[in-house]
Amino acid sequence: MTIIEEQKIICKNQGVETVYPKAEEKLGIALSTIGNKPINGLRHPIENGTCGWYLWCGEELPEDPEFFKPLHVKHINEYLPLAEKYLALPVGYRFLVTESYEDIWFDESLKNV
Repeated sequence: MTIIEEQKIICKNQGVETVYPKAEEKLGIALSTIGNKPINGLRHPIENGTCGWYLWCGEELPEDPEFFKPLHVKHINEYLPLAEKYLALPVGYRFLVTESYEDIWFDESLKNV
């Protein structure tokens, strides 16, 4: 199954339209947390060449605004391949995943940031 097919299935299961990030758009990623579990993602509004996604690994959301580094969407598979299939979820969605667990939910507060 291709990543596009996986993204379509995830969005369909959530009852939402797919909002694919462009390969050249940037997301925020906490590189220093890679390897920790779970993988977390949340999507803010799309603006200024970003797709709105912020990704980190571990239990706690980092509070330091410099914690997240920009990464082009096309490179996410090199860093967090498990997260890639969730990136077509629309603004306001969050996910928390491991190899054996998946939780996806809508967070209204993310739409108003």
